[in-house]
Amino acid sequence: MVALPNNSANASAAASDGTASNHRFALIALTSLFFMWGFITCLNDILVPHLRNVFSLNYTQSMLIQFCFFGAYFLVSLPAGAIVRRISYKGGIVLGLVVAAIGCALFVPAASYRAYPLFLGALFVLASGITLLQVAANPYVTVLGPPDTAASRLTMTQAFNALGTTLAPMFGALLILGSAAAATAGMTPEQIDTLKSAEAAAVKAPYLGLAAAFLLLAAVFAALKLPKVDAFEEVAPITDTGSAWSHRHLVLGAIGIFLYVGAEVSIGSFLVNFFGERSIAGMPEAEAAHYVAYFWGGAMIGRFIGSVAMRYIDDGKALAFNAAIAMLLLLVTVFTSGSLAMWAVLAIGLFNSIMFPTIFSLGLYGLGRHTSQGSGILCLAIVGGAIVPVAMGALADAIGIQHAFLLPVLCYVYIAYYGLKGHKPT
Repeated sequence: MVALPNNSANASAAASDGTASNHRFALIALTSLFFMWGFITCLNDILVPHLRNVFSLNYTQSMLIQFCFFGAYFLVSLPAGAIVRRISYKGGIVLGLVVAAIGCALFVPAASYRAYPLFLGALFVLASGITLLQVAANPYVTVLGPPDTAASRLTMTQAFNALGTTLAPMFGALLILGSAAAATAGMTPEQIDTLKSAEAAAVKAPYLGLAAAFLLLAAVFAALKLPKVDAFEEVAPITDTGSAWSHRHLVLGAIGIFLYVGAEVSIGSFLVNFFGERSIAGMPEAEAAHYVAYFWGGAMIGRFIGSVAMRYIDDGKALAFNAAIAMLLLLVTVFTSGSLAMWAVLAIGLFNSIMFPTIFSLGLYGLGRHTSQGSGILCLAIVGGAIVPVAMGALADAIGIQHAFLLPVLCYVYIAYYGLKGHKPT
């Protein structure tokens, strides 16, 4: 082999350093997106009780908020993948931010007219923008560097997503629930109507602020010179078949995403009620809500740790290990009581931490030019967050809330299988 002259070697090293520097800058910029959609997603936990009170909704009606949000993933993910393929990752990010801003702005007329269907429509538009962001940003992170460290990079950015989910309930409680009025007993119908209108209007300022933040981010990303990675073949394509659906490890990964999101949303949704059980902690709802932060905070801490640790650990084995520990903790949750059961279920957040980014990156590995379509398929599977909790709710009605936690155990069994065997391309 002929040695390069010194000046050529230096130029090559400089180019390599420049590329690495550009990639690092792009990753730093992308972390803001992961934070924002984590923040928006968890803010729904504040919207549910708030709008339930404003519109005097029953439980099923209030859960339409989650169905509209996760339903957008199901309806928009595949078209979003096609859009990203046509206009590039960067274009998809900018468009997603603009659509999310429009969705936030629509909360203003929804509050002015005090119409629940308008709130649901605004939420669907907002979720459509977030879906487009996910379809564009998740695979973009996986290709900004070597494929072998894709899971580590995605885990790091997902840590900032978890930071958003941890902070959102506190801000939402302060800015939205903090304006909640007193009981309506003794008020005239006119006074109650005025009170409800004021409560509905409480969402205007927070969501207008979020709309402005999304538009600012859209302007920033439109101006940024991000690395161009539209050549999907850089991710070492396995085959050049006609569709991402032909890749078995992607399809199995989509099932994994469906079950993981379903399990995580199910567990998080039932924590407050679970802690209220006399055999567990007997906590009032207001007190129990504070402990939910430990669940999401554990996911945040685990992702920061995982972003470093997974540079040295096999992705599949790490996924299987965490799923096994989550299963064990759930079994402790179901078959014990008191503080042991309570802290066991909270600890699951820590082991959930790496699952989504790891399944996502393993599912996309080697798809080549089908990467954007594969990302759309994986994001479509997030609809599990709307379906699995309903099934767990039905199970809780039938056998009790504690034993209903056996359902997510089955979800983690599959995730462990995917980590050990299912993720391997054939």
